[in-house]
Amino acid sequence: MAAARIDSRRMGEMPEGKLLLTMAVPMILSMLVQALYNVVDSIYVARVSEDCLSALSLAFPAQNVMIGLATGTGVGVSTLVSRALGRQDQREASRIAGTAIFLSLCCWLLMVLFGLFGVGSFIRAQTRVESIRSYADAYLRIVTIGSLFVYLEVCMQRLLQSTGMTHLSMWTQMIGAVTNIILDPFFIYGWLGLPAMGTAGAAIATVIGQATGALCGVLFHLRLNRELPLYLRDIRAHGQIIASIYRIGFPSILMMVIGSLTNYLMNIILGAFTSTAVAVYGVYFKIQSFFFMPVFGINNGLIPIIGYNYGARKKERIYRTIRFGVLYACCFMFLGLFLFHLIPQVLLGIFSPSAVMLDIGVKALRRISLSFLFAGFCIVAGSTCQALDRSVNSLCVSILRQVVALIPSAWLLSRTGDVNMVWWSFPIAEIVSLVASAFFLRSALRGMERTLATPPED
Repeated sequence: MAAARIDSRRMGEMPEGKLLLTMAVPMILSMLVQALYNVVDSIYVARVSEDCLSALSLAFPAQNVMIGLATGTGVGVSTLVSRALGRQDQREASRIAGTAIFLSLCCWLLMVLFGLFGVGSFIRAQTRVESIRSYADAYLRIVTIGSLFVYLEVCMQRLLQSTGMTHLSMWTQMIGAVTNIILDPFFIYGWLGLPAMGTAGAAIATVIGQATGALCGVLFHLRLNRELPLYLRDIRAHGQIIASIYRIGFPSILMMVIGSLTNYLMNIILGAFTSTAVAVYGVYFKIQSFFFMPVFGINNGLIPIIGYNYGARKKERIYRTIRFGVLYACCFMFLGLFLFHLIPQVLLGIFSPSAVMLDIGVKALRRISLSFLFAGFCIVAGSTCQALDRSVNSLCVSILRQVVALIPSAWLLSRTGDVNMVWWSFPIAEIVSLVASAFFLRSALRGMERTLATPPED
């Protein structure tokens, strides 16, 4: 137990730059593997047909909501557990962990209902092409009904991260992703006598990979995460804890929902030109994940560090952590900008593009990637607000970026009749996000200073 306390206490003592890298690098590696499996999924499916690739793009908004419920709940759980451990309140941390398991089961039941009754209408609203509808419907039904393992896997990752055991969180995600990558061709193409199932096969491989990752996460937590024991009696609804989790995490969930709505509307706007533009949009999201996922890995390391030091009332450590977070995030985003401009044909070429898809895609990658100039700062600012219990600030930025700026500008640019003009809406929206993020981060930090200036209650 003493060793476990030392492991979490390092978040209040280790130099901030080194600590953030120590926390973030395992998560960056696991998220890069996650990004790789998403790309490999699409590469395999693209070799079946472009319609299959477009189908994954249409399924993505709903799948993003599913992930958003998991990660948003996880943000609240991770923040609360880190604060409880910062106060040396292990019993409260255990109750939070039990509540997290209960909420994972509730989220899964919601997605099962959608998978059974809502998928068909969701897909039909985005396309009139029957083959694309069929592929997307098959994929989305399987991943939503089998989403129990997503919620358990993410829950276990957050509990491990909260106590500084990011290397185990990394292995949980990497094992699940590698399992998916290995199984994909067997189910998609029908290797070793299995039936060739196309997008349905990709979904089955995804669910099996998630189940493997979830099992590893549960085993790692029960056997090795001694600082945060999980008791069966705590796996129930603790009303006050649930309210606290979603006070922090709900804005993050709502941001993902808004992002999914944005993707849904962008699919409709682009689909009015051609389904190839929809495929390009989906491919962009796959490629950009190699640069955004590391930034999210930095954020996953940054949130518990800020949460711990907020609970421990160490203001200067919080400021230094934020500065290192912005520096590391911007490095990844500038690398993405460079590659998107220098070798867009190479990046698109791995998805077996047609000549039309390549022509649209090169312009799309170069124009959209201009938004990377500002995205690193905006993402770190949003996570800092969440860690400081100002999640509503992040929500406001997301609404301004996507609802006020991105979709209206995309629709207006689409009225030119040129699909390539639509891509300019991304850098336009990111400039709006930059201004709002700077304003709300400053507000959150001032609120933190006022709170920490007040003597703690006995």
